[in-house]
Amino acid sequence: MFKWQRLFLFMSVIALIATACSSDDDGSESEGTQPPQTVTSIVEVPGETVTSIVEVPVTGESIKFWSTETQPERLAITQGIIERFTAETGIEVDLTSTDEGDLPSLMQNNAASGTLPDVVFHPVDFTVGWANQGLLDVDAANAVVESLGADTFAQGALDLVTIDGTAAAVPSDGWGQLLIYRKDLFDAAGLAAPTTYELIETAAAELHDPGNNFVGITAATDGGQPFTQQTFEHFALANGCQLVDSGGGVTLNTPECVEAIDFFTTMLGDYSVQGVQDVVTTRATYFAGQAAMIVWSPFIMDEMAGLRDSATPACDECEADIAFLAKNSGFVPSFSGPSGAPAQYGQVSYMGIGSGANVPAAQAFLEYWFNAGYVDWLSTSPEGKFPMRRGTSAGSTEFIDGWKALETGVDRRAKLADFYGDDVIDQLVEGSSSFDRWGFNQGAGELVTAIYSSLPVPQAVRDVLDGSLSAEEAAEEMQLAVEEELSLLSE
Repeated sequence: MFKWQRLFLFMSVIALIATACSSDDDGSESEGTQPPQTVTSIVEVPGETVTSIVEVPVTGESIKFWSTETQPERLAITQGIIERFTAETGIEVDLTSTDEGDLPSLMQNNAASGTLPDVVFHPVDFTVGWANQGLLDVDAANAVVESLGADTFAQGALDLVTIDGTAAAVPSDGWGQLLIYRKDLFDAAGLAAPTTYELIETAAAELHDPGNNFVGITAATDGGQPFTQQTFEHFALANGCQLVDSGGGVTLNTPECVEAIDFFTTMLGDYSVQGVQDVVTTRATYFAGQAAMIVWSPFIMDEMAGLRDSATPACDECEADIAFLAKNSGFVPSFSGPSGAPAQYGQVSYMGIGSGANVPAAQAFLEYWFNAGYVDWLSTSPEGKFPMRRGTSAGSTEFIDGWKALETGVDRRAKLADFYGDDVIDQLVEGSSSFDRWGFNQGAGELVTAIYSSLPVPQAVRDVLDGSLSAEEAAEEMQLAVEEELSLLSE
């Protein structure tokens, strides 16, 4: 029996329990309660359609769903999934979209008033912290993972939010930080792909030409932005620099971290655009054909192909071929420093069930979401939503195959493979199975949540770039600031 068939059997049990609990002692149904109905759930992927008959309760219930997807086209797709779920189950879903940065305060405020969402789509940065604060029903989420089949998910995504053997939320989708480089220029200069600190520095120094408005590398350096934290963390992981050790002690003043800070700030200080760089300016520099390398998320991939009018390539060669950069860029998902092993920063998003939720209805929604609604959800932004659920059974790839067939873009639509080739796409998917992050594998997810709010790491990196701290001093500043955060969490 496939895992998805066991999943739907689980849904049927929920339906029967819900009906039994709502009945009078004499076995008659209480007023306003309808009997379970039989509906058909369909999972469609290229070349295959899987149909299952499902018995679910029609109760007139409603649940609250919060999502950090705020763009109109993504909200429209989300609403479509919700409407189909409601048509099948009778469970209404009240969708609220909110900026990611507002989520922590909203969750805290709603916890105080007893109005947490039943389901919340959120980044991994918050999952463990919320679980430890009692804002998430981890047992309810773990039951969904087990019902769907833990072996149908990317193991790395589960590991990031597993607390004492329990998955605190259900992995939805994710993306990995990328080092993107001008393959045409590398080839012309006889340079190897930038897969190590040494090769990155060699290429940056060789291709840096500020007199002709061209830099060796561009990456985020704004001390007040999470994007800088994400970018630096990618370099730190590659050199074996960790936030904490296995015992939970902060380890940011280690030689590996000093080395990572020194390398990162040297690259961005000597071979990049001067001044503060952020998510917008780094992209603009690369799109103008003025940088040999950029560190960015895969959300840049549809824009590099000329599929979004609000962010289009403007290099000289792009005038004749808007997709020039897409066709002439190489991708390095993971690289290594002298003291580390290849690593890739990964950002995974999850579906959590709020404490006090209508658990059966929330679970039914997630079970539908990760089956009939899943490929539609991935279609909201395929370039940045790699499927964390691979298929409907162990070893199957229905959802990966469905994702690969999706078109991306805003003003124009096309498959990513049309520009980047199947080899690149397969490389990106393979990398998503083993995303790495500071703190989560050491059980310090709550500390990660804290430092992504206060941002002491990118602030210290910025201070080095501004010349007010050395790499060693910055490491000590990070160490003290994070130790203070850890102390506050222990109170």
